[in-house]
Parts: sequence; structure tokens; C-alpha cells
Amino acid sequence: MAYRVERIARDLYDTFTLDLQPVERGPGLAFAPGQFNMLYQFGVGEVPISISGDPGEPERLVHTLRAVGTVTNAMARLKKGGSVGVRGPFGSSWPVKQAEGSDIVIVAGGIGLAPLRPAIYQVLSQRGRYGRVVILYGARTPKDILYKRQLERWSARLDVFVDVTVDQAAGPWRGNVGVVTRLVARAGFDPRHTTAMVCGPEIMMRYAVHALNDRGVNDDRIHVSLERNMKCAVGFCGHCQLAGHFVCRDGPVFRYDRLRDILAVRDL
Repeated sequence: MAYRVERIARDLYDTFTLDLQPVERGPGLAFAPGQFNMLYQFGVGEVPISISGDPGEPERLVHTLRAVGTVTNAMARLKKGGSVGVRGPFGSSWPVKQAEGSDIVIVAGGIGLAPLRPAIYQVLSQRGRYGRVVILYGARTPKDILYKRQLERWSARLDVFVDVTVDQAAGPWRGNVGVVTRLVARAGFDPRHTTAMVCGPEIMMRYAVHALNDRGVNDDRIHVSLERNMKCAVGFCGHCQLAGHFVCRDGPVFRYDRLRDILAVRDL
């Protein structure tokens, strides 16, 4: 389906957000937090990109991308009014509905905040259904903080705890310095009744899981998102095969206890 670029925001030096609307009017593309679409740049190719918008606004499709390859670099040059092909949504989702009644802990690193943002939108839109809501975010430097203004707005809410850290401080930064996993130890939540959602570089996710385990959160209450090597979205090409799983078909969101032994294998 063809979508029109309504807005393109330059988030970081290599990261941008596309706000898309269908060329033909319709009911919108309903999706669950954590799912992804295949975005097609006409004449160039397509890439799988997690949806980063609000599930409550299916008439708008929002995707945050990093310009790292031929297709995404071509999309970074799009202007308002340009066209993008969309097929989807595909994949599994964050357990937002299943987590009702429990504390929510979001741990994100870098652009990993983008796939988690729809879950945050949905939780905050139904805030009374959850216990404590904790958002922990880490970036390389202050200049690499994604959705900075939105993090500030969430932090200003009295019913959400937001903590942000950077690996390396620079300029007037007065916040936390260190890896995001260090924030887990001091965040306030009940580990016996917590659902954790984690997304970022794989090494960061492994350490985040260890930190959550140290706090008493069991692996079956931790969910992670993997987007490695996805290409076709339906499990045919085999590029994203991970042991007995196809990330595009069985994921990208997995309960950690189902991947624990696989991800422990070096270089898999």
C-alpha cells in the first residue's frame, strides 16, 4: 500500500522519523506495540522497521529509522509529499494487555526506544490499569538522546518514573553517567509483580536481563525485541533464523526464557 510522507523529523544526525498517512483514505493500519512494517522505497528496496507511533492513532504510521544502508539513506532524503510503500504489520508484540495489574519496567538503549514507544503510549493511555511505570533509557552521549522532549514530558508526570543516562558526558550535561543497566538497581518496582520490556543492542539487553534478575525479576517476566537480519517478514528467506526461530515470524518480541540458552551461545 502506498503512503504519503506527511512529516519527516530529523531526530539525530543519523536518525529520522517518518510520519506517514495512506494515499487512499481508509480506516488506518491497526497494529500492536512491538510489531514492524516492511517499508519500500520505490526503485531502491525495502527494509523492516518497527512501528514507533501510537497504537491509538492507526490512521498515522510513524517509523523512526537510522540511515545506515542504501534503502534507509534513500528514505532519509524524502521530503513532505513523497511516497513510501508499506506492507504489514508483522510479528509479535509487547505483552501490554497481559501485563495489566503489574508494574511495568521499560529498559531501552539508543534507538531501541523507538520499538518500545508504542507500548509506552498504550500503557500511559490506560494508566490506571498498571502499577508503577518505570522508563530507563541510555544513550551514548547527550546529543544521542532520542525523543528528548518526549522523555522530558514523561518525566514531568507524577505517575511515571523516568531515568536517563549517557555513556559519556559532554557539555552542560548534569544527569547520570554510565550504562543504562546501572539504573535498574535503584528503580522502584516490585520484582515479584513486574513485567519488563527491553530493547537495544544485544549486549545491552543481556546485561539488562542480568540486572533485572539481580532485582528478582524472573526470565519469564522479561521480554526482549530482536531485529537481527530480518528481510522478508514471513520466514521464507532464512536470513533472520536464530536456532529454531525465525525472528520475523516468531518475534521480534520474545519472552526471554525462550531465548536464554540460545543467546548465551557466543557469535550465534
